[in-house]
Amino acid sequence: QVQLVESGGGSVQAGGSLRLSCAASGRTSSSYARGWFRQAPGQEREFVSAIIWSSGRTYYADSVKGRFTISRDIAKNTLYLQMNSLKPEDTAVYYCAGRRLPGDVTWSSTYDYWGQGTQVTVSS
Repeated sequence: QVQLVESGGGSVQAGGSLRLSCAASGRTSSSYARGWFRQAPGQEREFVSAIIWSSGRTYYADSVKGRFTISRDIAKNTLYLQMNSLKPEDTAVYYCAGRRLPGDVTWSSTYDYWGQGTQVTVSS
C-alpha cells in the first residue's frame, strides 16, 4: 500500500504564494510519475502538474504554466508544488497522486493512489 499525505494548503490573497507538499510512504518504489490535481466546488477534478519521478520531466496545465512549479525530493520521497501569483480561480482542493505505469500523466483516471487533499483558498 502507498500512502500520500498533503500539507501546505491555506488561505492567501490574490498574488500570494503557497507551497504544497506531498509525503509518500509505503511501496512507492514503483512510481512512474506523481502529480497534482485540483477540484473546485461543482467542478470536475482537473490536472495541474505532473513529474516523471526518475527523470524529473515536468508537465503543466496551461492555466498554471509560468506560475506553478512542481518538484520532487527523491531522498525524502516528497512531491512539491510551489504556487506563485495565485488567483481566485486557483481556489480548490488540491490532491497529489501517483501512478505506476507510463502513459498520459494528465488523466486522473490512470493514477493508482491518491492523497486526502488540501484546501487552497485565494481571495481577491
